[in-house]
Amino acid sequence: MSLSDQVVLVTGAGRGIGQAAGELLAAAGATVGIADIAGDSAQDVARQIRDRGGNAVPLAADLATERGFADAASELARCCGRIDAVINNAMWIRYEPIEQVSTETMDRMLAIGLKAPVWGVQALLCHRDAARLASVINLASPAADQGYANTAIYAAVKGGVVALTRALAVELGPQGIRVNAVAPGAVPTPGARAVVDAQGYEMRKNKTPLRRLCTEQDVAQAMRFLLTPEASFITGEVLHVDGGISVSAG
Repeated sequence: MSLSDQVVLVTGAGRGIGQAAGELLAAAGATVGIADIAGDSAQDVARQIRDRGGNAVPLAADLATERGFADAASELARCCGRIDAVINNAMWIRYEPIEQVSTETMDRMLAIGLKAPVWGVQALLCHRDAARLASVINLASPAADQGYANTAIYAAVKGGVVALTRALAVELGPQGIRVNAVAPGAVPTPGARAVVDAQGYEMRKNKTPLRRLCTEQDVAQAMRFLLTPEASFITGEVLHVDGGISVSAG
């Protein structure tokens, strides 16, 4: 499933799922923009990709701001001439009882989790080649469909991502832009481990019908598929990569 000649912007690509996606897409032939607020991490991931023969552009960016996202996209387009796809992966997570949620927490989660995907689509529209097909992949979650205690803001953000994905698939389809989402199960990324302990992951594994946790590579492979010509008639979908937990009553 070659992605040669595609230019893909991946947010939150300095570690975790975003890093795995950037590495896999580059191995499939894409030129990848590695966007992350941690500039050193973006540099390291891009260097590792280039050392393996791939093409990557490090992009230090505060994706919680419209200007930060726009500047990162402009830099990638300047280097590569255009952007063909955006993967809106970045997220900032806090799990806590609703009475403890602060305005600052809500604002940051909404900015990175919901506003940034909008800015990502706007960047794609600004820098794409209209003669080429384009694609957007948003990161959703089973939390958009199922209730989990202490995750109200996170669930609201991911529910918004699902609604945004479906609405934009209809709006942008006539322009040759596909919009899909990937909803991973529990992935013990560095960011997620800050809010879920080992006991929590063991509980999630036991509730998953396939009886294992999702990996960063599982998610990256789904993202790669959605960018390939093999997925050219798929849009408006939420692809659950969760081992069946979203359909389990257990």
